[in-house]
Amino acid sequence: MDRFDRLTTLIDRFKLTVTAATLDQATLLVLGDQEGTPKQVLFLPTGESVAINEEDVLFAAYVDWNGPTNPLVAALPPRIEIDLGLDPDTIGLIRLMRAEMVAQRCGMGSVLNRLGEVLIVRILRHQIEAGSTHSGLLAGLSDPRLSRAIVAMHDQPGHNWRNEDLAQVAELSLSRFAEVFLERVGETPAAYLRQWRLVLARQDVTKGHRIDAVARRYGFSSPEGFTRAFKKRYGITPISQRV
Repeated sequence: MDRFDRLTTLIDRFKLTVTAATLDQATLLVLGDQEGTPKQVLFLPTGESVAINEEDVLFAAYVDWNGPTNPLVAALPPRIEIDLGLDPDTIGLIRLMRAEMVAQRCGMGSVLNRLGEVLIVRILRHQIEAGSTHSGLLAGLSDPRLSRAIVAMHDQPGHNWRNEDLAQVAELSLSRFAEVFLERVGETPAAYLRQWRLVLARQDVTKGHRIDAVARRYGFSSPEGFTRAFKKRYGITPISQRV
């Protein structure tokens, strides 16, 4: 198993659901030929509308992964197209998903959601391996050196990370690490870590966790300092975020 798993923490922290949808609502489409063989996956993370031949659609689904609050979703391009010609494993997975949709047996929703999660992970792997020409989280995760540092921050957000520590994780010199991180991710390591902590803190506050406990959990010097950072980022205080 890869010590620096680039996706598991993101998947665990943001609830991913995949449900059958009408064509006009779908953000995940599988297109095929007249024999029903899957040929292409089309993923539209931001809900972008596309013009397609309805007869080519083998199935349509809606993917909810916390939208723009999920930094990986925010970093994805609005349209992702994957050719399935050389991917028999994904074709097999899609055939199984389609069979569940057609059969409409008990538990179909749960099975579809779990298979859909596997499909989304495969799509994300493809994107990470393909890299990105634009700066952002996807570009950072695509870099085998920076991804180690990013995963370290994802996995231990409350740790007192210094640039020196992260550079060592990335196996880069301090100056080179800072330069490449800014170039690829579009912000400094400290800025990215601060935003990541606030994303996680907002989740916990919404669940009703105590403000002082959340502040300690994510490395803020005090509840007051956490409240200031939270309000600057989201325009409201943490206490008003509670449901």
